[in-house]
Amino acid sequence: ALQHADDKLKGDKEVVLAAVKQDGSALDYADDSLKKDREIVLEAVKNDGSALEYADEKFKADKEFVLEALKHDGNALKYANKKLKEDKEVILMAAKRGNLELANVAMRKDKKIVLAAVKHNGWALDYADDKLKADKEVVLAAVKQAGSALDYADDKFKGDKEVVLAAVKQAGSAILYADDKFKGDKEVVLAAVKQAGSAILFADEKFTKDKEFVLAAVKQDVSVLEYVDDSLKNNPDILAIVNKDK
Repeated sequence: ALQHADDKLKGDKEVVLAAVKQDGSALDYADDSLKKDREIVLEAVKNDGSALEYADEKFKADKEFVLEALKHDGNALKYANKKLKEDKEVILMAAKRGNLELANVAMRKDKKIVLAAVKHNGWALDYADDKLKADKEVVLAAVKQAGSALDYADDKFKGDKEVVLAAVKQAGSAILYADDKFKGDKEVVLAAVKQAGSAILFADEKFTKDKEFVLAAVKQDVSVLEYVDDSLKNNPDILAIVNKDK
C-alpha cells in the first residue's frame, strides 16, 4: 500500500498511478507534486470520487474534475470549491448521486434537482424545500426508493393511501410514519408485513390475532411469533414456517 511505501516511491508517478487506479484514496499519501498531476488526480477520482479531498486546490475549482468525481460519489461535492457548489450543473450531478445536503436554498426548490436526488436516495427528501415535500411526484419517487422517507413528506401524504402503500412496499416499517387510520387498513398492513414481518408490531393489535397476517409476517421474520396472539402461537401452519426456518 502506498501509505507504507518509501517516500521515493510516493513521488514516483508510475507507482502512484498504479496505486490510485486500485484505490483512489491512496492519493492522500502521494507526494504533493503528484497531487497536482492531472493524470493521477483524474484516475484517483474515477476510482473514488471523494479522493478529490486530497487533490491540489486547483482541481477542486476545476469543473471537469469535480463533475468526474461526482459521477462516482455524490459526497465529493463537499470538497469542491465554493463557486462550484453554486453551479447548477454540478449540483444536479451531485443530486443524481443522491446528495442534496450541500445544495443551496434555490437548488432545493428546483424540482428537477430534487427529483434526481430522491430517485437515487429517498432520504434526500429531508433537504428539499417544503413546497416540494408537498409535491406528490417528488414524494412518491422518494418513498419508492426509501419507504421511511415518508417521515419527511408533507403530512397530507401520510394520509394518502397511494403514497403510504408505495412506502410500505419498499420498507414495511414506514407504516410507523403513516396516519393511524392505515394501521388498521388490511391492504396497507398486509403489504407492510409482506415486506417486513416486524411491521405487524406497529399495526393495529387485531392483526396479531389474524392468521393471514401472522402467516405473512412470520414468513418474513419468524421472531415476530413471540408477539402474536397466544391463540396462534401453536397453529400448525404457522409453526411449520417457524420450524422450516430452524
